[in-house]
Amino acid sequence: MEQSQETTAADPGLAVYALSGSTRARLGERAAETARRLAGEGIVAVALTWVDVSGITRTKTVPVDRLEHAARWGVGMSPVFDVFLLDDSVVSGRYIGGPTGDLRLHPVLERLVPMAALPGWAHAPALRYAQDGSAHPLDARILLRRETDRLAALGWSVKAAFEIEWAVSKGGGDDFSPACKGPAYGMTRVTELAGYLRDVLGALKSSGVTVAQLHPEYAAGQYEVSVTAEDPAGAADTAVLVRETIRAVTLEHGLAASFSPKVEAGSVGNGGHVHLSLWREGPAGGTANATARGTANSLPGGPANATGRGSVNAMAGGSGPYAMTGAGESFTAGILHRLPALLAIGAPTVASYLRLIPSHWAGAFACWGLENREAALRLVTGAEGERETAANVEVKCVDAAANPYLLLAALLAAGRDGLGTGLRLPEPVDVDPAALGEDERAARGIAPLPASLAESVAAFEADPVLRDALGEAVIDTVSAVRRGEIALLDGATPQQIAAATRWRH
Repeated sequence: MEQSQETTAADPGLAVYALSGSTRARLGERAAETARRLAGEGIVAVALTWVDVSGITRTKTVPVDRLEHAARWGVGMSPVFDVFLLDDSVVSGRYIGGPTGDLRLHPVLERLVPMAALPGWAHAPALRYAQDGSAHPLDARILLRRETDRLAALGWSVKAAFEIEWAVSKGGGDDFSPACKGPAYGMTRVTELAGYLRDVLGALKSSGVTVAQLHPEYAAGQYEVSVTAEDPAGAADTAVLVRETIRAVTLEHGLAASFSPKVEAGSVGNGGHVHLSLWREGPAGGTANATARGTANSLPGGPANATGRGSVNAMAGGSGPYAMTGAGESFTAGILHRLPALLAIGAPTVASYLRLIPSHWAGAFACWGLENREAALRLVTGAEGERETAANVEVKCVDAAANPYLLLAALLAAGRDGLGTGLRLPEPVDVDPAALGEDERAARGIAPLPASLAESVAAFEADPVLRDALGEAVIDTVSAVRRGEIALLDGATPQQIAAATRWRH
């Protein structure tokens, strides 16, 4: 498709995030200082990463002495990466596709870190701009920043964290062979791969990631790591860094890591659960400063400023269900209401729907409940005494193939709509919904989530809130990529789907 389509895709609502000449100059100055420091630490190259619509982390890399130029002027890349499928074949949408056009990758310097698992390398998430400095309408990190700013303008902020699940194979070949034999959640699995897990934890700590816990999971060879919550863009950055760190350590040990939603057709898959809590600036803290231009040395799509000195968790301390505040309930209800459409982003592959089945702790029904691991939304209150800081809602129906930036942007948009319309939650569910009869589920308003990618794409395209929040280019491109994967795997068996997806994410 022609270069003019990049202009057609422009989103006027992103104009405030454009790069100015003065911003470029400040970025160059800061990058020069950063490059000198990195060179002194033995860093020779920086990997600039973004996550595509298929959920695959792509990269362009620069020698450390080119970091200043990359920060000021960007690194060239084709817009066509937005329509890559998981097998690297290419589709085309109304706005994106074809060999022409150019975007510029700019590193987010605030999130640049040396990677302990890849000596000599540093990692920086990147933002994508057109050559004229306008924000690319498919840049998911900028879209997430816009949703964060929209909430901030209403006096709200969000803390977020991803759970990362992965399965470890002995390596070699395309098949999966569990690298350990111990039982689900068993200490045996830790003992079998103690050195490997030690190195994973050490590399994450050295890369600045704060790990809350690591444990063996249910499926053969499966583990999970949980990290502490942070601002949404930071949480997505951390999710990418954690995954690439795990991948590097795994390879160093002669093993292979799969983050696929369905590693083996007959086993449970890898989730990518999201934890969210909504915060209001306290009386002593004023309101959040949502200045879209960022800090003096930040990209316009970089981290938002938050100048409040105190904040209150809306997921606790209220008079709503299980002590949620009215706002916390409305935010959660907004997400629950839009789950079928959100799955086109959060469960984005054909393989996702092999995972999203009842009675597998995947959250296959659109309902919520207190500590109910079969509900799509699980309210986590935390232990008595820490609930004011710990209470959050966990989105369980999403998986590790999702673009974390785009997923958070969509979740925040849904929650914001719930706040604006004052949505209320239905009655909580305290059992496995699959154990209820169809008549009882219908009477209680408990509907199954889409059972296929095609169903979720149809819901996504029809959802006015997500269309307004994300923009026409995102709706069209996501749908085109999803339909491309549906066609790619049309007629494939579950085993073939699992094999085609196993090592792609």
